[in-house]
Amino acid sequence: MPLEPPDRDSLFLPDLGGATASGGAIPGLANEPAWVLAAREPSAIPVLIAVPHAGRVYPPGVEEHLRSPAQAAQRLEDRLVDRLGEAVAAATGAALLVARAPRAMIDLNRAPDDVDWSMFTREPDEAERLPGGPGGRAGGGLGLVPRRLPGIGELWKRPQRRAELEARLAQIHRPYHAELASQLARLRERWGTALLLDLHSMPPMAARGGMPAPEFVVGDRFGASCAGTLTALAFAWFARGGRLAAHNRPYAGGYSLDCHADPRGGVHAFQIEIARSSYLDSHLMEPGAGFAAVADHLAGLVRALAAELAAMGQMTRSRGRAADGWAQAAE
Repeated sequence: MPLEPPDRDSLFLPDLGGATASGGAIPGLANEPAWVLAAREPSAIPVLIAVPHAGRVYPPGVEEHLRSPAQAAQRLEDRLVDRLGEAVAAATGAALLVARAPRAMIDLNRAPDDVDWSMFTREPDEAERLPGGPGGRAGGGLGLVPRRLPGIGELWKRPQRRAELEARLAQIHRPYHAELASQLARLRERWGTALLLDLHSMPPMAARGGMPAPEFVVGDRFGASCAGTLTALAFAWFARGGRLAAHNRPYAGGYSLDCHADPRGGVHAFQIEIARSSYLDSHLMEPGAGFAAVADHLAGLVRALAAELAAMGQMTRSRGRAADGWAQAAE
């Protein structure tokens, strides 16, 4: 049965028949958690869906200091992709971790040191401690704190303060990734393996070389973050549904995959980017006619991945038991 878009916002969590939790804090807003979690206990499947870029709880100070708040928010946010995550989690029983803090404040898919320090004021006692210029993705304007966007230019009216960054790291970035690590460890302990599905959305891509534009991009850090069998299963599923998907180009995944993936240790991760035109309306603002079909297709993918993961975990445990038996016999 096709899934319908949830009609609630903000703290909406799918009914997974289990626990809900929240954590961290959004600086500048009282009693506003930085993330929310919905997860069954015990877990229903070895999959965690994470949504780091759909947060839209903006403190007044952030909106006041953006040059074009509405335009910047629309471009920076993975607009309503959390609604897709909610629908898929409700349909499959996957755990769901959703960031509520906006990407404009801090990008949860960037390393803590991926900072363009030239956009920060320097206090007298910090003059020697702050590096001079941007590195990593910050050099392109989209580091830990986004600085500029194509077509918009500079995002901020004033320089950022070091104390603001430290507060966001302490209250948003570190708590989010600590919870992400904890949930993956919990899944691996129960199932012998786990999958992080990092859910994002992208502007509609242009067709090239006479080929239609892909609706999805699967990023697995060029094979480093996920077993090839899981990536292949994802592409087979998209092909089965007649949906074109690209691999690692132009999105191969970011800090979440680098930080949490450990395929040899049984923790797999890949990123899925979804064209916003596939699930939003013509203005790319609200759920559109394609929402239900995209959610339904992703739910089928998650079920197929969960079955493969469960088999992988069972095989790993069987090998472990066999190895223990041989060791005891030798002794």
